[in-house]
This record gives sequence, structure tokens and C-alpha cells, in this order.
Amino acid sequence: MEFIRKNKKSILEILFLVLLVVFTFYALLKDQELGEINQVLKTASPGWLIAALVLVIVFVCSESVIIHYMMISLGKKTKLHQCIRYSFIGFFYSCITPSASGGQPAQIYYMSKDGLDVSISTLVLMIVTITYKAVLVLVGFVVLIFMSPTVHTYMGASRYLLYLGMGLNVIAVTSMMILVFVPGWTKRILYYGLRFLEKMHLLKHKRARTRKLLLSMNKYREASVYFRTHKRVVFHVMLITIFQRFCLFFVTWMVYRSFGLSGTPMGLVVILQAVISVAVDMLPLPGGVGVSEGLFMTMFEPVFGEKLLPGMLLSRGISYYALLIISAVLTFVAHFNLARRSFQKQGNTSKKM
Repeated sequence: MEFIRKNKKSILEILFLVLLVVFTFYALLKDQELGEINQVLKTASPGWLIAALVLVIVFVCSESVIIHYMMISLGKKTKLHQCIRYSFIGFFYSCITPSASGGQPAQIYYMSKDGLDVSISTLVLMIVTITYKAVLVLVGFVVLIFMSPTVHTYMGASRYLLYLGMGLNVIAVTSMMILVFVPGWTKRILYYGLRFLEKMHLLKHKRARTRKLLLSMNKYREASVYFRTHKRVVFHVMLITIFQRFCLFFVTWMVYRSFGLSGTPMGLVVILQAVISVAVDMLPLPGGVGVSEGLFMTMFEPVFGEKLLPGMLLSRGISYYALLIISAVLTFVAHFNLARRSFQKQGNTSKKM
């Protein structure tokens, strides 16, 4: 009971995700012959699927490389295997929370338990988030400028989800960049905005809230300084992030080839998957569950043909659900080790007393 009380929020988020997944696959499979789908799945080449699984693991580990690289640039000693653990933990909590909002707080928590300063961790993860979103915005603009007719052909009426996703990502990146590069101006707006809400009695006056706001703005000022003084590092992070994103986009191509299909250019398959990622990234659904599957079924019908549903099951199964399971196991192990360390520390303290 104590475990449930302490982890009530996480348990509810996991239950919500499970219900969402069950509803999604019920809607997709209710009128299908499961035996036939199973037979088609068996025709997929294991070699291509293993390569796809390797790509999604590289996708997560690429973030680990970024975190490790930035920590070193800031003079903080940390081991790569620790950063890999942070990345898988972040992926797990991002998967079970709307708009991936839970990933970074969980990463900061585990980093702090390893002795890393919270301000440094926040700064590093902020840069990771900005570049991650910026790559999606870049991909979205390239697609809309150079491939707009193709997108309209494959998405149909669903293209408005792409416009929504682009708009939300642009707002997110712009907001973060303003916070980073104009911290003084932003600090004044937020401070006086908070005071206004308190005077209107919409919020109770709390010194702790104001202090927390000012401390948060100091973090953005630190990020601003970092961007100006570590331009080469930020450029390298951007390149690694582009590689990271395309590792995930290529999974659908691997699944396509696993069925022995051909005729659709690799670039088109990758771009269509990238479009789905841009469209669902900022939606308030864990992992874009439901919408991602629906867009896949709409956009890839001309690509996969009669193997559309098995293709979706494998593509999403590898790029999201398999990685979710791996991340869940590693997160549980990390939580168990943390609890054991805490217990041992308490035991040692008791012995000294």
C-alpha cells in the first residue's frame, strides 16, 4: 500500500496508457482476421527487424552521447553508461505522460541521485529539448516547402494534423528560445504577470512561488550564456540530434523491406514517417498512441498495400512498444538499485549511531 501511495501518479499514467493502447488496437483489429495477420507477420525477414530494433536502441543511446558530451564540456565527470540509463528512464516517463512531460523531471531526479547538480542537469536537458524540437521543425519546414503536394496526396484531410503539429512545435521552440536568449525581458513579464494574478486574487501570494520563478529564470540565463560560449558544442549536438531522429524514421523502411516489398523510394518512406512524428509530437497523448497508428494506416496504405496492418504493427511495435518495454525494465532496475542504495545508506547511518 505504501508503494501505491508513493507512486500513485505514475501508476495512473501507466493505466491510462494501457487503456489507450487497448482501445487503439481493439479499434484496429476488431474486424480483422487475426490468423491471417499472424501468417503475414511470419513472412517478415528477421534480419531487417533486428536491424530496426538496433536503430531504435541507437536512437535512445544517441541522447546519451549528447548528455555525456555536454557534461564533459561543462567539466562534469560522468560515465556513458550512466547517461544511457538517464536516456532510457527519460524515454519511459515520456512515453507514459502527455506531451512527453514527465521525461526530463525523472532524468533530473536520477541525475541528482548520482551527485550531479540540478542546475547543470536542467541546463543540459534544456539544450537537448530545444535541439530535439528544432530538428522536427526543420524537417517540417523542408517537407512543407519542397514536398507539399506529396504530403497532401498521402495525408489527405489528415494534413491538418501536420499543420497543428508544426504550429505547436514552432511555438514550443520559439518560446524556449525567447526564454533562453531574452531572459531579462522574459523574467520581467513572468514576474509582473505573477504579481497581477495575485492582485486579482486568482493566485494566493506565496514568496516560495516567486522565489522558485526567479530561480527558474536564472537557469534560462545560464542556458543563454552556454549557447553563446559553446557554439561548436551546440552545433555538434544538433548534428547528433539529426542523426538520432532519422534513426527512428528509418524503422518503417526496415519493416517495409522485411516483407520483401519494393517500388517505393526509401526517401519517401522515411519522410512519411517523419511527417507522422512532426504531427503527433506535441499532442497531449502518451507517445501519440491512437493518432500515430491512425496516421500510419492512412498514409502508408499505398506503400504497404495488403500488408498495411502487419506493417503498422511491426513499425509501431518496434519503434514504440518494444522500446517502451525495454525502458520500463531498465527504469525498474534503476529504481530498485536506487532504493537499495538508500536502504544501505540508512543502515550504515544507524550503525554509526
